[in-house]
Amino acid sequence: MKNERLSEPLSFKRILLTIDADDPNSSINAFRYAVTLAKDYEIELRIVSVLEDDDVNIFDAMTPGKVDRKEDDVNRTVEDYVKVARKAGADNVRGMSVGMGDVDDVILDQVIPKYKPDLIVCGSDTADASHRVPGAVGLRIAKRANVSVIVVR
Repeated sequence: MKNERLSEPLSFKRILLTIDADDPNSSINAFRYAVTLAKDYEIELRIVSVLEDDDVNIFDAMTPGKVDRKEDDVNRTVEDYVKVARKAGADNVRGMSVGMGDVDDVILDQVIPKYKPDLIVCGSDTADASHRVPGAVGLRIAKRANVSVIVVR
């Protein structure tokens, strides 16, 4: 092979970890992997979660404060992950929760352009996830993202 780039190391500087607040089992190994990378390579880690459209029914939307409480739950979940990541030794870690929407669309259209990660780490949805198709969010992000994506099982 004549490609000199083959011998160049591939490194990442900004990791975006997606957390599914409804399916913590899918996020555990992805979290562990992202924190290990952030700690070992001393790189930036941003932890994000999105309040999914499917989590808010019409009655929730019409009940004053109900959506706000759900958003607060997502915010608390993200902050809990940030605290654990810092405790595990990841120094440059911050949380980000994004309003409501379709998870992959919000991450691809809002979060990636704002944060500009060079690696996305996400979990593979488990069978008990609220998604219709297990693994669908990670798969859709991997197919459409313009950066590297690792789906951790």
